[in-house]
Amino acid sequence: MGLEFQKKQVLLTGLVGVEEAENLLAWLQKKPGASADLSACEHLHPANLQVLMAARTPIKAWPADPLLASLLQSALAAPTPAKEQ
Repeated sequence: MGLEFQKKQVLLTGLVGVEEAENLLAWLQKKPGASADLSACEHLHPANLQVLMAARTPIKAWPADPLLASLLQSALAAPTPAKEQ
């Protein structure tokens, strides 16, 4: 399993497949304010990405793979507020 649930953080490791999305969603709903550590993640199925996006989960560590980290950062990084004109 690619998810390790801790007290206030979930560690995503290796290949995190579609079958983990439902468990991830349920856990995040029970743990408001919980964060995610993606440092050991090698692949993240889009269903899990959607869960992290919808829950607005803070990311504590990005994947070691620079390409995966870049892709996930662009999808999960908090948007910069627009300046008022």
